[in-house]
Amino acid sequence: MAVAEKVLIAPLIVACAMFMESVDANVVVTALPALARDFGRDPIALKVAVTSYALGLGVFIPICGWLADRFGARTVFRSAIGIFMAGSLLCAASNSLVTFTLARFVQGVGGAMMVPVGRIIIFRGVQKADFIRAMHYLNLPVMFGPAAGPLLGGFITTYLHWRLIFLIDVPIGVLGIYLTKKHIANTREPCSGPLDWIGFFLSAGAAVLLLLGLSLIGSELISDHDALGMCVGGVILLVVYMRYARRVRLPLLDLRFFNVPTFQASVLGGSLFRIGLGALPFLLPLMLQEGHDMSAFESGLITCASAFGAVFTRTVASRVLHRYGFRSVLVVNAALSGVSVAACGLLFPGTPAWIIWVVVLLGGFFPALQFTSLNSLTYAEIASCDIGRATSLGSVVQRMSLGLSVAIGGIVVQISRMANGHESIMWSDFWPAFLVLSVCSFASIPVTLCLPPRAGEEIAYGGRR
Repeated sequence: MAVAEKVLIAPLIVACAMFMESVDANVVVTALPALARDFGRDPIALKVAVTSYALGLGVFIPICGWLADRFGARTVFRSAIGIFMAGSLLCAASNSLVTFTLARFVQGVGGAMMVPVGRIIIFRGVQKADFIRAMHYLNLPVMFGPAAGPLLGGFITTYLHWRLIFLIDVPIGVLGIYLTKKHIANTREPCSGPLDWIGFFLSAGAAVLLLLGLSLIGSELISDHDALGMCVGGVILLVVYMRYARRVRLPLLDLRFFNVPTFQASVLGGSLFRIGLGALPFLLPLMLQEGHDMSAFESGLITCASAFGAVFTRTVASRVLHRYGFRSVLVVNAALSGVSVAACGLLFPGTPAWIIWVVVLLGGFFPALQFTSLNSLTYAEIASCDIGRATSLGSVVQRMSLGLSVAIGGIVVQISRMANGHESIMWSDFWPAFLVLSVCSFASIPVTLCLPPRAGEEIAYGGRR
């Protein structure tokens, strides 16, 4: 085997693990109605299972770099695969919504460590000459995972059984653990420093209580009164953390980055945008199956259209940003994304499949352009020495925004169904949720307008004007 090929084995192993995580993040959405029937629950109540996965990701992402430095990147990466496999087995064995929600949280913890530590392995172990090829491997899961997930989940749910969705992870994970031990060095930084444990428990507690509380409203797992109490507790912990973070020199999540205009616009404005878009992969398959009487596989064939729209975006994003600049693209594209989300609420039973597919395709194109722009703008004014801490803060806010979107979308559908007096979910119960989410997308525009007209131009124009 050539030396270059040996060097690129590590990126390939990391890419396969990241593909497994990306598929699993999207594979369950088309199976939710089948899970709801087996668990004897309302399909919308399964929003708590979707949110718990996002929670597992968001809560543990900030400590991954410290763990890799303290115990070694290979050790943490192998452990992450093992935790993810354990979560998959627990998902497959679940016989209630409670156990499935806990299992999805375990999966999220494994995914939280797997993805960022995998990137650390690449940054430390690949020569600069091979870096572009290595990053190409890491981009593949991002491109094809969201498309493969709904298709695979829909096919297995329709023609086999939803439990097999999670058993597929086991042989892949076992192979990944073996190859990691054989081909990846256990690099670490000798002076990792102390971890802000107080900040970790405060921020994690705030996220868990707030998002789980919102997701549990109307789920019948606990009373709505207790769910609202959890939300209040989460808000209190969040306020305590904000006060605490101001007094610590290096807090786990440094909120002072929000003083940077481009970071504030990309993360806070992006959060509103993600709240508007994050529930789409959750609501769309439910509407197509419960409201349009499609099979899981048929809904998966349509849902994956958004991923193809996102893939096409990657071919034009740099040219669009180069021509129009960040602020103009973010403002106009947020409006177009809001319209595309609202359009999903206009789809009714009997709408030709090709029309639905085109609407969903556009619903993937515009958000992907927005995400590409936001992610690029985030670091426009961040010093290189602060990129790691800024990334932790931005990643946590992104994950929490997606979880919040699912919770909000599910609550609006439940309120709509109650207002319409429907015993089970009908297609007409979904349009208010799509409308509310589209408003969130429009709400990101005022934040973006606070940016200077030429914000991020060095990134958009490559330093050339």
